Formats: sequence, C-alpha cells, structure tokens
Amino acid sequence: MQPFTMALAPEQLWQAINPLYWTQNGGQIGLVNITLGQTARPDIERTVLDEVGSYGRQIGRIGDALEVLIRHFDTADLPQPERDALAILMGQLADVRKIKARERG
Repeated sequence: MQPFTMALAPEQLWQAINPLYWTQNGGQIGLVNITLGQTARPDIERTVLDEVGSYGRQIGRIGDALEVLIRHFDTADLPQPERDALAILMGQLADVRKIKARERG
C-alpha cells in the first residue's frame, strides 16, 4: 500500500498513519487503555482476574453479600446518615439488578 502523499509547495510531504503508533503517555498500545494503578504483584492480580473474576464481578458479589447482611441487620439504632448510606447502597444494588435483567433480555 502506498503512503498517502499530498503536494504542498515547494516540496512533497507525507505521513504514515498507523493507529498502532498513536500514543498519549508514551506507553499506550491501543486507542483505549485503562491504568488500574500500581501493584506490588501484577502477576498475582492477573491470575486473580483470570481465575476468580473481573473487578466488576468481585464487587457485584460483595454487594450481593452486603445486601444479605443489611436485610438481616436492625438499622434502627444507627444515626440517620448511616441509614441513608445503606439505603443508597441498596438502591444502587437494585439498579444494577434491573440493568442486568434488561441487558440479559
């Protein structure tokens, strides 16, 4: 494939356009990369993600377990801001369930 060329006076200029070389921070490989931060043992983190589940799946299961505990916990003695925090979490967990049900059809 011939490189794209454009005649501009007084010389010809050309530039190869290859998405593999598009970078923002010098180390980016693709168009969208997510940096999850530093970890002392990236090999262990990769293994956990491969064998246990994605961060979303792990957080979802934590949310499911918290919902069980909240349902069996008497919140009457908690201050209102703490009861509100639990109510907000329960609402978000309900929203996640709705989205999952909708997307799974």
